[in-house]
Amino acid sequence: MTTIVGAGHAKPSRGAVSMRPSAIVTITILFLALLGIAIVAVTVGAAGIPLARLPAALGFSTTDATDAVLSRDQLVLWSIRIPRIAAAAIVGGLLATSGAIMQGLFRNPLADPALVGVSSGGAFAAASAIILIDSSFGESLRFMQNELLPMAAFAGSLVTTFILYGIASRSGRTSIAIFLLAGLAIAAIANAGLGLLVFIADDRQLRDITFWLLGSLSGATWAKTATIAPVLAIGLIACLSIGRGLDVLVLGESEAFHSGVNVERLKRISIVLISAMTGVAVSICGVVGFIGIVVPHLLRLVIGPGHRLLLPASALLGAVLVVGADTLARTIVAPAEMPIGILTAAIGAPFFLAILLRQRGLAGL
Repeated sequence: MTTIVGAGHAKPSRGAVSMRPSAIVTITILFLALLGIAIVAVTVGAAGIPLARLPAALGFSTTDATDAVLSRDQLVLWSIRIPRIAAAAIVGGLLATSGAIMQGLFRNPLADPALVGVSSGGAFAAASAIILIDSSFGESLRFMQNELLPMAAFAGSLVTTFILYGIASRSGRTSIAIFLLAGLAIAAIANAGLGLLVFIADDRQLRDITFWLLGSLSGATWAKTATIAPVLAIGLIACLSIGRGLDVLVLGESEAFHSGVNVERLKRISIVLISAMTGVAVSICGVVGFIGIVVPHLLRLVIGPGHRLLLPASALLGAVLVVGADTLARTIVAPAEMPIGILTAAIGAPFFLAILLRQRGLAGL
């Protein structure tokens, strides 16, 4: 039996709690799942590496394969496949963790980082960079076009964050409702700008913009992975300081304040984390939807709403899902590649509808 507390959170009875796995068991299972999907990901692809040759390619053993085959395996593994898998895992962790934080902040399982316009702001900046580089004005920047695109996306996300925070904050207080509504408005403005860029783009630019908007990890490198990894590490460390506050916030801001939680500080930290994590993820892979909704909601059904376990578990499960989706995206239509956003939307949209129907049933509508 459960008692509904807040919007979309359930407080389980004592009997239900005893049936849930412990923190160690949960983290261990998710880590093993990530390890398993990573092993599958490194072995499949346009240039397949059989499992028997994998230890030699990783340098753990010798092999009977020729030097040419071994060199090819090592080149594919260390230069292309492993950095891409690492980037996919980090992106999944960033999106899922930011989704869990946002749902706790709004006390609603339907909240998603894309709602605040950060993804749209980054996508608009990236599309603008694509048009600029291909124009006569951006001819001098073409030598660094691979670096300029993620830089533009991150800058667009960062500017969007500052605008949102400036609109929602007044006299040291931040209004979550205004933050959400302003995010919707800015997302609409950014999407209008994207529509204009699509209208003026030529065929090649249009393909690049479309591929970016649908999401792809094809450009992942060790340098990009090293750039985003510290953001996830810092974010998870910061989550340790806000886990209890998000748990108490479920009861309402007034109750959280009287329980000793600095609500305004909690809001500021949460908003910065959501924006930074989402912006960094968009800067690497483009727009990948529904991870921030599906992962936290699914974990709440399994391990409960406690954020001290939910946040790191979301990072692991998000990594599992994005690595799996990216592996499927680059193999399902090989040697071509399907945008990862198509797969996440195909899985996430029905799940989102299921959440809506469940919420309707709980509300008695």
